[in-house]
Amino acid sequence: MLPQHRWFWVVILLACGGAGLLYNMLFAAGATPLAGLAYGLAVGGTVLAFDRGLILAGLQARMRRLPAWFYVPAAEIAYVLMIALGIAVGGVVVWALGLTHDSLADAVRITPRVLAYSLAVSALLVFVIRMRDLIGGEVFVNFLVGRYHRPVREERIFLFLDVVGSTAFAETHGDLKAQAYLGAIFAAMAEPVRRNLGSTDDYIGDMAMITWPMERGLKRGRCVACVFDVLDRLEAEAEIWKARFGTVPRLRAALHGGSVVTAEVGVDRHKIAYFGDTVNVTARIETLCRPLGTEILISDDLLARLGGLPPGISARSLGAHALRGRGAPLSVSTLERGAPAQPEAIAAQGRAEEVVPSRIAASAR
Repeated sequence: MLPQHRWFWVVILLACGGAGLLYNMLFAAGATPLAGLAYGLAVGGTVLAFDRGLILAGLQARMRRLPAWFYVPAAEIAYVLMIALGIAVGGVVVWALGLTHDSLADAVRITPRVLAYSLAVSALLVFVIRMRDLIGGEVFVNFLVGRYHRPVREERIFLFLDVVGSTAFAETHGDLKAQAYLGAIFAAMAEPVRRNLGSTDDYIGDMAMITWPMERGLKRGRCVACVFDVLDRLEAEAEIWKARFGTVPRLRAALHGGSVVTAEVGVDRHKIAYFGDTVNVTARIETLCRPLGTEILISDDLLARLGGLPPGISARSLGAHALRGRGAPLSVSTLERGAPAQPEAIAAQGRAEEVVPSRIAASAR
């Protein structure tokens, strides 16, 4: 079964194909429905690929930095070019497959009516996608199907990613620059989160809250892999961060999972919220990172349920610690790159540590 986020894109592409069929029925009396379907998929696929940054990602990034009065016309021109490209691709396909009696030149030609229709359909689909991006993909789907109209108890994994030093950055560079900094960091997280099938459900100040249904997050250690994929992306783009903001972002991460109650709340503004001790414990684990001198912590409860960690990542126990508002101490571990130490190496290290003090004692005598 496809995950929810993949179903969304399947539905969007089907809507593009359906729009092509509808155009063929309205303006060609349904003479060549397969051609209409091919054109719809080609135009929709090209526009979506551009919107998602799969093609010309650098152009998208530069356009989004433009002031609004420049961005709007630039975006319209870009979408017109993508539609023309989609028509050309679709025209080549329908001509090559013999789905039209037109010549190749006519098949790839874009008319004002086709352009107007394609812009209208693209605008509607992009609006739906923007709304999905605004509130989160999984949240958007759950709103549509009404899954959380009534409170639901479920098991979920929580990852809190907190930006280190954001307050100091704001004091040095000002609030506007700090907001652009946080926005860029959150944008950089998006692709690794999507790749690991997570859902960014909320931003709380300088912290992003990412969640998974328990089974999906445990599979292949996705919740752990997500943390390191985010860190890898920031490290790979270090020079870009230094050039743009003068620093490379650092993050603190906390992972925990368990039972929560999920419900849709609000009247004028709806939101899907999580209630329960699991959320509070994740927040408390994140506050342990600084005193324990580490940037990544995972509860041993979740670590045990993982069964195994992604290749190249190991866990090191940091013992049990008291958490504010929680009676029993919680055992946590830090996650690190590299294979765990072998028993022989640990034993050898222990023998070496015993020899050094004995030599010091002998020299003192």
